[in-house]
Amino acid sequence: MKKAFIGFLIAVFAASMMLAGTGCKGEAAEGAAGGVVTVIGTWGGDELTSFQEAVFPFTEDTGIGMAFEGTRDLAAVLTTRVKAGNPPDIAILPNPGQMYELAEDEALVDIGEFMDMDELNSNYAKAWLDLASYDGKLYGIFYKVANKSLVWYNPAAFSEAGYSVPVTWDEMIALSDKIVADGGTPWSIGVESDAASGWPATDWIEDIMLRTAGPDIYDKWVDHEIPWTNDAVKEAWELFGEIVLNEDYVYGGTTGVLTTNFGEAAAPLFTDPPGAYMHRQASFITGFFPEGLEAGTDYDFFPFPSINQEYGVPVLGGADLIVMFNDREETREFMKYLASVEPQEIWAAKGGGFISPNKAVSLDAYPDDLTKKMAEMVVSADVFRFDASDLMPAAVGSGSFWTGTLDFIGGESLDTVLAEIEESAIDAYKQ
Repeated sequence: MKKAFIGFLIAVFAASMMLAGTGCKGEAAEGAAGGVVTVIGTWGGDELTSFQEAVFPFTEDTGIGMAFEGTRDLAAVLTTRVKAGNPPDIAILPNPGQMYELAEDEALVDIGEFMDMDELNSNYAKAWLDLASYDGKLYGIFYKVANKSLVWYNPAAFSEAGYSVPVTWDEMIALSDKIVADGGTPWSIGVESDAASGWPATDWIEDIMLRTAGPDIYDKWVDHEIPWTNDAVKEAWELFGEIVLNEDYVYGGTTGVLTTNFGEAAAPLFTDPPGAYMHRQASFITGFFPEGLEAGTDYDFFPFPSINQEYGVPVLGGADLIVMFNDREETREFMKYLASVEPQEIWAAKGGGFISPNKAVSLDAYPDDLTKKMAEMVVSADVFRFDASDLMPAAVGSGSFWTGTLDFIGGESLDTVLAEIEESAIDAYKQ
């Protein structure tokens, strides 16, 4: 993520040209057109390598190559190129927000016109297809999912202390109280992330709101059809406050929460004795764990528990979405391939946090039991919702919402915080 951008582009260009040329070595499949499909996205490093390896069989079979262009400012680059009439064939978007804008501008191809919809309906939950649709038309396929509804813990530390994994919010609060009574600290939370500080706290609130207000109210909140001062929104913040504002509950107290970088926040789970026992964070966080830990032995997770039984255990997450701009035969074939099981199982086997929303992808394709559990949560969830802050206007989702959580943790009254976010939302949603 910190590599020099020029070096990144050189690496991407070289790798893309190598992949584009591989099709010339194999015999093209019957009816294949050859040529190259242009793809733009933010992936680099291991992600890009895994994607290229997943695409390799397609190139070998069809003679159709892929040229990948990497950019750190995808939204701006896409907007410029679409306006200039020079869009790529394919774009990989980090969330559906820009897809809705592009679809409204009629810049995208309705892939439902050529994809096997019976197969898609069989392989993808309705929630995924709905999220990838606009005005009744399907414009994309979700490809790589991050499961955010996870609470991480150290099984050995739990076992030694005699603690059981909680299933409900009340059980989790009771466990937290028990840990405090035993002289320990239940939670390690870190919301510091440079200019993006506060985003880990928004995930907590979103997960809670799905479980207290339900998906319909959650959607209204995302679209600002209810104000931030609504009782349903306030309740989610208050429940988050039960944990994050309790100085006995959080490692380092509220000052520690505000000053600890999100990537370092899980470390207290692995000290001896444990500095903390639980850490809520998305599936990617294992990449920040200390080296040498074994999945399932040294760390494990349980689903963020239910609060209102009516809403069960929904899954909050993020996902990369593949959309199509140019309706060419090569591009159609490429989209069909990416929606199929083969490339997704290739990437799944490589690990690196890849989770597919495709129910036809075998759980046995994943490299360890922990990833299988995360994937099973995603494909079997009755309710999946995208990270709310990613869907909101930037002035709110990555602005006042983020800073509002910092103010709240820092001691500002909840009513004041919500009123300030609501004021910014009124302006942002008018634009």
